Parts: sequence; C-alpha cells; structure tokens
Amino acid sequence: MEKVAVIMAGGAGNRFWPLSRINRPKQLIKFDDNSLTLLEDAIERAKLLIPIENIFIITNQYLQEPIKELLKKLPEENIIAEPLKRNTAPCLGLASSIISARMSQKGITPDKILVSVLTADQRIFPYEAFARTVDTLLRYCEFNDVLATIGVRPERPETGYGYIEVEDEFEPSSRNIQIKPLKSFKEKPTANIALHYFNSNKYLWNSGMFFWRLDVFNTNMKKYYPLIGEKINEMHNILSTGPYNPDLTRHDKILNIYSAFPDISIDFALMEKAEEIIVAKAAFSWEDLGSFDTLPRIFPVDNKHNYIRGNVTTVDVANSVIINASEKSDIILTALGVTDLVIATTDDAVMICPKSRVQEVKRIVEKLQNNDKSKWL
Repeated sequence: MEKVAVIMAGGAGNRFWPLSRINRPKQLIKFDDNSLTLLEDAIERAKLLIPIENIFIITNQYLQEPIKELLKKLPEENIIAEPLKRNTAPCLGLASSIISARMSQKGITPDKILVSVLTADQRIFPYEAFARTVDTLLRYCEFNDVLATIGVRPERPETGYGYIEVEDEFEPSSRNIQIKPLKSFKEKPTANIALHYFNSNKYLWNSGMFFWRLDVFNTNMKKYYPLIGEKINEMHNILSTGPYNPDLTRHDKILNIYSAFPDISIDFALMEKAEEIIVAKAAFSWEDLGSFDTLPRIFPVDNKHNYIRGNVTTVDVANSVIINASEKSDIILTALGVTDLVIATTDDAVMICPKSRVQEVKRIVEKLQNNDKSKWL
C-alpha cells in the first residue's frame, strides 16, 4: 500500500491577528524560540509514517511561495495552490484527483492508496504516540471500507472545540489504541454541555484529522455529495494529461470545475452523512492552536502564568498573553497591573482584548476588511 499525507495549510488564522497575516498566517509562525513553525511541525510528524515525496500541502496562491521557501526539502510540485478559496470538502476532492493522477503514473490505483488528512495548526506530543495511533487506523482502513478519524480525550470542558460521540464508552485507563464506531459529530457546545461531555467516556474532541483508502473516499463522496464527488474523476483525467503546474489558479479547466463547488466543509459534506466511520482515541497530547489563549497551555509561562514573547517588560501582570512581534529592536512593549489580558503588537498594529474574548478577534479582521483597511491584514 502507498501511504500519502495531505496537509491543509491555507487558513488565515484570523484569531491570531495581528501576528497572523494574509502572507504569513499562524501556520508559518514560530511561537517559541526553540520550536518549529506549526507547518514544519506537521511535516515532521507525517514523516514518521510517510515518505516526504508523498506529502502534499494544499494552500492558497498567496502562501505557495512562502511555503516553498520554508519547506525546501519538500518537492515543489507537492505544494499546491487551490484554484479558488473554498472549504475543506472541495479541497480534499481536488487533493484526491491530484494524488490519483500522480500515483497512476506509477501504476498505483486508488484502492492501493492510504490517505492521511492532517492540519497545520495543531501541537501534538509525543510524535511516536501520534505515529502509533495513525498507523493503527491506516492498517484498519487498508482492509475495511471505512472512513476514520481521531478523537482526543477532553482535558477540560472546552467550548471552543467540536466533539465526537462514539457508540460505546472508551476504557479510560487502557494503554491500547482503542477504536470505536462513530455515533455523531457535535458542534461547539455551551459551557454546561461541555461539562457533560467532559464527565463522560463517550465524547472526544474532534481532531479534524481524517484517514481513508482513496477509493473509499471517492465512492463516499459520489454517494453523499455528488456535486463534488462526480467531478473527482474528471479532474483526475485533466491532471493526468499535459504538463503539470502545482499553481492551479492558472489551470482554466480545473478553475472552471472548482468555481462551481460550494464553500462547504468535509464535515458537513461527508463525515456527518457517512455510515461507516470509526474513531481512534488519541494516545497523544493534542491542542488546536485556534486563538491566543491556547499559547499558555502549550509553551513556557512565567511564575504568574503569563506567556510573554519578544521585547516585553511587565509589572504586576498575571494570567496574560503579551507578545511583541515587532522586528524593530527599539520598540518595547510594557504592561502594568493587568490580569487576563491579551496584548499583541507588530511593526504596524496593536491588538488588546480580554483573554475571555479571544475567539472574537476575527471580528476585528472583519471590520478592517469592511472599512477599506486591508493594508493591515
């Protein structure tokens, strides 16, 4: 079996503005002096199971060149610019076409291809436990016509994540990789519902990672979302002929097909409809870097639980996130007597908000977009 990874890396990371920008979103940022960028981190994890020539990055036209510059060891033709900004269902339909077209040149058919769909905005440790979990799922997918995902045991009653409900309770103390049938996906809950999920052994955080045999994915997409599924083979045929250009914004035939696809996630298009889905309980620690408040949970903090980065001086500050990302050495960021605050500054912007409202930072981005202030995006 041929193992392939698809890493989706086109997100804007609006909740990390002003650090995250159009040309340098959160997946290309180092949040710690000793760390890799989130995208490099995802590549290193994937390499434990998948040869680097089989790792594909799906991004947008603005990030294709910066990612090529960052990932010099990855084949350039594997860094693919999505024709238009769409959601994850069109993105993965396109990825399926690209992979099948490329593999067909080596005589490998979709029923011999195992796909791992990964994201570029997560922190996962240890790598070896991640590899063990994924390997277990891929071996299951090899011999069974199923779609698969990974769920993470909640570490707190989190309202910022989606959840997965399984048919039967997981054994809380088992060290084995446990696999259960999926019962349902749950949207981001209220605080009370999140507490209920936390106290149960039947609910897991939705990791957003998916695994399947390529032929099983194609069959299910045709069945549950034919608007995209029926075009996968057509895109495969187009990409199998003529010179290949990973910048698909310049491919008229693909662009014409892609422009008809709706903005829909793989969760809504496929995963919430499909019948044969399994869930593996993660054997690793997992955090989704969705907003500023995740940083103190992942990276070192001071004795007052502040995450501080850059040229910063504080007095009587606690439980805060303070980041000076300015590249100008003569700019210092100072704070006095504040608690539960986020302060982030760059060369051209400053953002301040209560830590409890970090999920709303994207509203600032939306307001800048609507007021002709896109130069700060």
